[in-house]
Amino acid sequence: MGKTFDVDNAYSVKDKVVIVTGGGTGIGKVYSQRLAQSGAKVVLADIAAEESNDVAAEIRDSGGQAISVPTDVTNEEAVKAMTDFAVNEYGGIDGLINNASLMSVLPRGDWFEISAERWDSVMSVNLKGIFLCCRSVYAHMQKRGGGSIVNISSSRIWEGNPNRLDYTTSKAGVVGLTRALARELGDDNISVNAITPGFTLSETQLASSSSNYLGGKDEGKCFKRPQTPDDLVGAVIFLLSDAAGFMTGQTVNVDGGRYMH
Repeated sequence: MGKTFDVDNAYSVKDKVVIVTGGGTGIGKVYSQRLAQSGAKVVLADIAAEESNDVAAEIRDSGGQAISVPTDVTNEEAVKAMTDFAVNEYGGIDGLINNASLMSVLPRGDWFEISAERWDSVMSVNLKGIFLCCRSVYAHMQKRGGGSIVNISSSRIWEGNPNRLDYTTSKAGVVGLTRALARELGDDNISVNAITPGFTLSETQLASSSSNYLGGKDEGKCFKRPQTPDDLVGAVIFLLSDAAGFMTGQTVNVDGGRYMH
């Protein structure tokens, strides 16, 4: 039998221990801040150690609970250290947001100009990194009797956007990984879902894009305004909460209604 829906607490993440990879910069920074404001115990895992430390300190100064750990998601030992740090500090792991990604630093260009080295680097961060993080937290979620994994893909996959073939391909792979892993972890009461954000005006995106490129990004949307990181927070918190407890293997598109599937 399923659990009775708890009207008062179903959408709460209070006291849940949540790891956010790439949690000190860009969209991940906002995930970390809003989760902490919602009462979660947040672990900011980011290769940008200084920025991550600063964000965690700001969260604590504002009354939230947050710690940071320098993490290269492509390095198996670093990922294990991330997981051990979270467990040692907070006693377990309830949620994982696989947000770390290579995108804004990638030059746009024709697909045949992408080097094999760049291709491997993108796949290593955007796919291998998710695999390593999921595998690392698995046993700890088992001990808790379940957990929630949220993988961040991209709405680029619905259109097959050109000019960053490696990135789009890797993000399509995230959806496949999500579906297959959901089948693997169902018996452990661990949900695995994905989100495909639309073009989002994070601090990182604004810093790396020209005004000409940013123009026209609202065309084709139902909601004709720029998308911000806060537009994604509701879906993330929902998928981490008990309200989504019977939902797994799904991909939630959050892009203002540009793509419908």
